[in-house]
Amino acid sequence: MNTIDLKGKKALVTGGSQGIGAGICRKLAACGADVVINYYRNKEKAELLASRITSEFGVNAWTCYANVASGSDIEDMFAFLDNKMSGIDILVNNAGVETVTHVLEMTEKEWDMIMDVNLKGPWLCAQQAGRRMETSGGGVIINISSIHDVVPRKGLVHYCVSKAGLKMMTKCLSLELVDKNIRVVSIAPGAIYTEMNREEIMKFGVEKFEKWIPSGNIGEVEDVANAVVFLASSLSSYIHGADLYIDGGYMNNTIQYDPRPPRRNSNGQPGSLGSDQNELQPGK
Repeated sequence: MNTIDLKGKKALVTGGSQGIGAGICRKLAACGADVVINYYRNKEKAELLASRITSEFGVNAWTCYANVASGSDIEDMFAFLDNKMSGIDILVNNAGVETVTHVLEMTEKEWDMIMDVNLKGPWLCAQQAGRRMETSGGGVIINISSIHDVVPRKGLVHYCVSKAGLKMMTKCLSLELVDKNIRVVSIAPGAIYTEMNREEIMKFGVEKFEKWIPSGNIGEVEDVANAVVFLASSLSSYIHGADLYIDGGYMNNTIQYDPRPPRRNSNGQPGSLGSDQNELQPGK
């Protein structure tokens, strides 16, 4: 049973046809919101999702094509939204792309593509949504970032920089729009199972991830979607410009050779390390 009520709210989710975006669309609808599902390549998946949302939750759901790297596509998408919903209360900037390329081999075209989708697109969408929210009395803009907005990764300099920029953009937008009753926040997922990366995670090794992530498990799409509906609701009305990391503590466990300190026994003496604990000390 949902305890968050978004009945009557109007939402747009970019990149909403699959993965985390689709999970967000479903959760918003489950809480009562009408949803526009933006897609770029996956028209059939978007239309199937909209059909299921309408039949399962009894809300309105529409699909809309747009390449968020294109300003004209974004203008057309918001014109579509105006026609269908006459305004917007919740924008989820979820669309994003990544490639893995060595920094010395990365092309200017590849760099620009990542920046256009991951950074320019959310800015343009936030601008369009903000103008409408300003006249309607307010709203919420939620940017889906990544733990790599602060954690560097080889082969992903363009991606990491785009997400770091999105984090700062969230804070700047929050400052500029707070007096319009518009809240702007970001969510940064860690390792999350999606239909696209589940096979790669399995190939790499679930056990490795479970060992590295302090919570002991890889996240699910619903973990992110739950956070979105909370931040979209009045329950989070005092949260402005914040970054919420959803990673099972992954970011806090980057030094893999650190041993876990042993618990003391009933006599106050140090206990022994368990068999699964690495006794390698830093610097050795």
